[in-house]
Amino acid sequence: MDTEARIRKQIAENPVILYMKGTPAAPECGFSRAAVGALSKVGKPFAYVNVLTAPHIREKLPKLFQWPTFPQLFVNGELIGGSDIILEMEADGSLKELLEKAVPQA
Repeated sequence: MDTEARIRKQIAENPVILYMKGTPAAPECGFSRAAVGALSKVGKPFAYVNVLTAPHIREKLPKLFQWPTFPQLFVNGELIGGSDIILEMEADGSLKELLEKAVPQA
């Protein structure tokens, strides 16, 4: 499977996925740390890909979605944005609303 197909499969299979530097338990940049913090406050599960250990994804993803930086949050297959947008959405309540729709209670 090529890199683009792998990325599209990850996005399709995970209602909420964060492409980040590091892991949720150990983010490796402040922007990824902020994004994980905002997502964690909502309390819904999310998948992640550590782009530092996936150089092909780190190189290809920005070109696919015209978003040059990490982290990148996708919800239901749609690019939401990076940490600045995630934090703005957390502040106005729209992140919680979006994630609750994407990941309903079991």
